[in-house]
This record gives sequence, C-alpha cells and structure tokens, in this order.
Amino acid sequence: MTPKKNNISLFLKQLPKNIFSGFVVSLIALPLGLGLAMASDAPAISGIITAIVGGVVVSILGGSYVTITGPGNGLVIVTLGAITTLGLEGAFAAIICSGALIMLLGFLRMGNLADFFPSSAIQGMLAAIGLIILGKQFHIMFGHKITRENTIDYLVEIPFTINDAMHYENTGLIYAAAAGLLSLAIMVFYPKLRNKYWHLIPAPMWIVVLSIAFSYYFELVLHQNNPIAKDYMIPEIPSFTEITTQLPKVSFAKIGNLAFWGSVLSLTLIASIESLLSIKAVDKLDPERRRSNVNRDLKALGLGTMLSGFVGGLNVVTVIARSSVNVNNGGSNRSANFSHAFFLVVFIVVFSTQLTRIPLPALMAILVYTGYKLASPELIKKIFSVGKEQLLIFFVTLLTTLKFGLILGISAGVIITIIIHFVINKNVTLFLRHWIKPNVLMFKENDKNSSYYVSVKHFCTFANFYRLKQKLNAISTDNDVIVDFSMCDFVDHTVMENLNNYQSAFIKSGGHFDIVGLDMHDADSKHPFALRKIAAVPKLFGYNLTKRQENLEAIANDYDLIYSADKNKNTSFLDPFLFFKTKQPNHIYNELKNDNSNSKLFDIEFSEGEFIAKEVVRTSMLHIDLQETIPVFSLDRETIIDKVYAIAGFTDINFDNHPDFSKRFHLVGEHTEAIKLFFTNELIHFFECNPYYHIESNGNSLLIFSKQRLASTKEIKALLDFGKRLRDVIAKKNKTS
Repeated sequence: MTPKKNNISLFLKQLPKNIFSGFVVSLIALPLGLGLAMASDAPAISGIITAIVGGVVVSILGGSYVTITGPGNGLVIVTLGAITTLGLEGAFAAIICSGALIMLLGFLRMGNLADFFPSSAIQGMLAAIGLIILGKQFHIMFGHKITRENTIDYLVEIPFTINDAMHYENTGLIYAAAAGLLSLAIMVFYPKLRNKYWHLIPAPMWIVVLSIAFSYYFELVLHQNNPIAKDYMIPEIPSFTEITTQLPKVSFAKIGNLAFWGSVLSLTLIASIESLLSIKAVDKLDPERRRSNVNRDLKALGLGTMLSGFVGGLNVVTVIARSSVNVNNGGSNRSANFSHAFFLVVFIVVFSTQLTRIPLPALMAILVYTGYKLASPELIKKIFSVGKEQLLIFFVTLLTTLKFGLILGISAGVIITIIIHFVINKNVTLFLRHWIKPNVLMFKENDKNSSYYVSVKHFCTFANFYRLKQKLNAISTDNDVIVDFSMCDFVDHTVMENLNNYQSAFIKSGGHFDIVGLDMHDADSKHPFALRKIAAVPKLFGYNLTKRQENLEAIANDYDLIYSADKNKNTSFLDPFLFFKTKQPNHIYNELKNDNSNSKLFDIEFSEGEFIAKEVVRTSMLHIDLQETIPVFSLDRETIIDKVYAIAGFTDINFDNHPDFSKRFHLVGEHTEAIKLFFTNELIHFFECNPYYHIESNGNSLLIFSKQRLASTKEIKALLDFGKRLRDVIAKKNKTS
C-alpha cells in the first residue's frame, strides 16, 4: 500500500521556493499593476490593491495551484469605459456587482463558459484588446496625450504622434518620449539577452529601477529637478496608512441605468473568459500535472473582485504572464500567489514615495509591448495556417470589437462561426438537428491496459464540445484513451485545438491519447487544428495527412515498411476468411506493408446487414501471407456466448494437457486433428503469454485484429510486433516438424 503524502511537510519543504517565486512575480506585478490602473483611468494604486486582495483571497479559497491573480490586460478598456460612463465611484460599484456575478457563475458550475466560444473568435477578441491598449497608450509613451472618440482613430493617429515627437522643442516632452522609447527597447530586447544575471530582474522591474535611478541622478549628482515633464510622471500615491484608513467612495446610484449593467456584463464576461483561458493554459505548465477546480476558482475570483471594489481595486483575474513566471521560478502551490501579494504590501509601505519618480511613458511602454504581443502579425499568420475560414472569424471579431465593443465583438465571432459551419455542411436542417444532440459515448475497455474508448457521432463543435470534455476530464491522464471520430461528420477548429491540449497533458503524465477516424475527412490545410469534414467522395490522402497518418508514416519508417494512405478497393484477399462471409468490405486504406507484400496492416471499412439494419464499421487488421499450408481455424478469447454456442453444438477444440489455454481461448475449425497437431506446446505458450487477438486462418494466411474499431498508434505497434513474433513461431515450428 502506497504511504500517504505528508501535505504539511511537503508544503513547508516547498515554501522557500514559493516565497522566492512570489518575490520575482511581485517585481513584475508592481509596475504592471500601476500601468494597467492608470491606463484604465483609475488611481495608480488601484492596480496594486487588486493584486494584493486577489493574491490573498484566491490563494486561500481558490481551486488552482500555480496561478497568479491581479489586474488583467483584457479589462483595461472595459474598466476605462465604465469609469468614463459611470464615474470612479459608479465604476467601483459595477466592479463589485461583476464580482458577485462571477461568484454566481462559480456556484452555478459555469467553469466551462470559455468552451462555448470559438477559439478564433477568442483570439480575435484578445487581438482587438491588444490593439486598443496599444492605440491608447502609444501616444502617452511618446509624451503626447490626445483624446479621440474611438480606438480606430487612436491607431490612425500613431504616425502623426511619431512625427510630432520628432519635432518636439519642449525639453520635458523630449525626455518623456526618450523614457518611453528606452523602456520599449528594454521590453523588446530583454528576452534576447541571455545573461543570467540580467535575467535575475524582470524587464518591467528594470524599467522601474532605471527610472528611479535616473531621477536620483539628476537630484543628487546634477542637483537639478527631474527633466521629464511633471504631467508625465506618476501622481502622488497614498501611503499604506491612508489606504487602510480611508476607503474610497462607492456609489450604487446608477444601478438602475442600462449603462451600469452594460459595464457589469462586460466586466463579468471579459474577466471570466480571461481567467478561465489563463487557468487552462497554466494547468499545462504545472510540473505536477494537476487540474484546477475552475468553479472553485471562479467563486474565489468573484469574492476577491467584490472586496477589491470596496477598497478601491479593480477586477481580480487570473493572469497568464505572471503565472508563467511563477512556474518558471519554482512556484508549486498557492503560497507563491500569497507571497507575491505580501511583497507588494512591503513595496507600498517602504517605497511608495519612490514610485512617483517613475515616468508614465515608461509604464505605458510596458503596456504597448503587451498590446503588440496580443495582436502580433505572427498570430495572424498562425491563424491563416489553420484555415482561411478561421481568419475570417478572427477579423470579423476583431473589427467588430474595435468598432462596437467587446460584447458585440465576441457575439459577432460566434454568429459568423455558426454561419461558416452551415455553409461548409450545406445542410442547415441536418446540422441544427445534430448540433446540440448528445453525441459522445465512452466506455472502459476490459483489458489489462485499462484503456478508454470514446466515440463521437454526428457533429462536434465549440457549442457541444463540453460533452466530450466532461468525459475526458473524468479520465486520469496516466491512462490510455482513444477518441474515435469515424462516425462524426464534422469537427471544428476549437475541438481540434482542445484535443491537442488533452493529447499533451496525457503524454506528459505517461498516458496515451490517440485520435482516430479522421482519415476520411477533408481539411483545407495541413495544420493539426484545421476543421475536418467527412468527404463525400474519399480523396487521395497523400498531400494532407492527419496526425494519426503522420504517426503511421513514422511507424512505417521505424519498421522498414511501405506506407500508403490511399483508398484501395482491392479486398479480394479477405474473401476466403470466415469473418467476411457475412460482411462486405468496402475498401482498405492506411496500409503498412513490407517489400514483398506478404504482410500488411491496414484500416478497413466494411458493412454488415442491409437496409435499415445496415451498419458501417471501421477497424484495423493485420494480414499475414504465410506462403505455406496450415489448418483453417478461428481463435478468440473465450466468452460466455461461446459457452452457450458450445451447448448448442458448436464445438470448442480443447487440449487436455493445456487446461488454462482451453479455459481462456475459444478455438474452432473443421479438421480437429490437424488443428491439434498445428497447435504445438510452443505455439500455445505463445498465445497464453500475449494479449488476446482475434486470429483466423484461411489455409495459407492469417487475419489478426483486436477490436472492431480503429486502432491507436500504440495498438498498431503492438499488433505489428505480435504478428512478427507469431510468424516467427510458426516458421520455426514448420522447420522442426
């Protein structure tokens, strides 16, 4: 029996690393919190309050392990809109209400919320947020404050701001722009400098340190005032005593207005999506492969947001960048999040007066770089590689968000995705009928590998992926899983991307996750995330292989076999086998065969029954041409049905000196004596010591398969190995006889 872990002892052992990691994260959170708050038109201290409250509440009550919480990039624009519309006091009230809604989502177990949005639409929304942040803060980074009606105007004004900066005559503005450009250069080139000592301090903290050092240089060495214009410096920050004794005013006076609830819904939607996406991403980074309890995290984030709003903070969200830094610096439990909050309190208590020495352009440079990363050209290139239709979804979401806001933007992304799905499938009625139907069947196969088989039918899209996700989440990642789409007509990009995440998680935990049944589907690109639609007329597959086909090609290279993905209707070699007496082979595909073609493994599509009873089955089989005569027989695992058949007169061939074999295997054939001579002690021991397979002999060749479904790549390798060793045993037996 495995001894239980001493959780307290383990926690104390890991505590020093988590405290150090929390310290490193706080170095990033300090300037970023100040910048995000000021970009939202909130007091600079609001960002720090958010990180402190979130770090304490979520570390104690949350359901994740290595995430860091605080103010989020995606909420800058929504918060700015709320403050502009409702005023600061009304915005705090909206933040409190959004916290209550987020908490309610947790109690309603709505942790799957992010799965109901198409991946490309979410990417478009995040890119739009990035452009909005970049557009608004770029001008301040150059020491040039402007006010425009919408984001597109801010983006259009960028060349004019650069031109104005090149002709500044005011020394204070020149220094302000220089501080912004130098800070941007630090953000850009920091990752390229591979000096380990330089990387002890994160890039945003270098900006803070250099900014404060620059201010002291002028004050103490040159005995001059800071040359940067005062309008472009952080305003005075209240002391820790003032923060704790003077709570900001919160006004619910506008709670009956439509604008108030519009802000609340926007804050709730963006905070929830950003947090859920970040939690999902950070779980993949967790060295211990733990899965977060997202509903518990939503409750904690909601409570943290409510408390944050009451004390002058913003929405508390899970943030991916700071969480990644936490993992990379050894953070392994929630104490890192708590530690980062603790060090932020220390910074405010000890260094609050020093923070006013930081120029605004330097902080805005951090946000400009963040905005660029969210909307980089590389992202567009990546989405285009997935499929042209994904680029359309991306740009519709992005442009609608820029013009009309986040709610309408993500709604437009969902609608255009549905329209594209209708167009691709060319049958709206059929698609709607199956769109939200229960479409997932899962069962645990009764074998020693304890593998799980998941069959997906009809359509699998972002709208019903949660059903498949529920099944997969119930399986421990150290198991073997086969997800079969052979009975599914359409699989969208969001599903393919999410399945790739599951595949990575299973591989890292020592499990095996295989996707089968997509070989008969069309895809517009070679990207593994491309949407798949069943081909009306199966095409030649050589130019656009699925992930499984690429794995089969790799297996062929490893085993010195020839691989062909093409459909082959020449199935006459199967006719003599008893298994196909009542079944009609349609075609074989994904063939792996040796040079002389006396052995080949393949996927096969066959049909059994007719009319309303007709059923199409796809499975994987191995055919071995022995090029010699052997008895005709069929060997399979003994089942209760076989015992019933025996009572009915279907005789099972048994061996008196091998009772275990006779009990476990069902062997039938017409020529009993010849079969008994063929099944030598060595051959019987071989079958007893290996996994069960259905094996048939037609007199000169063997047909071998395991289950009536497509095999995973792991099972393909096992079948190839089994066939090779079985052929060697038979060849050796015939030589000695």
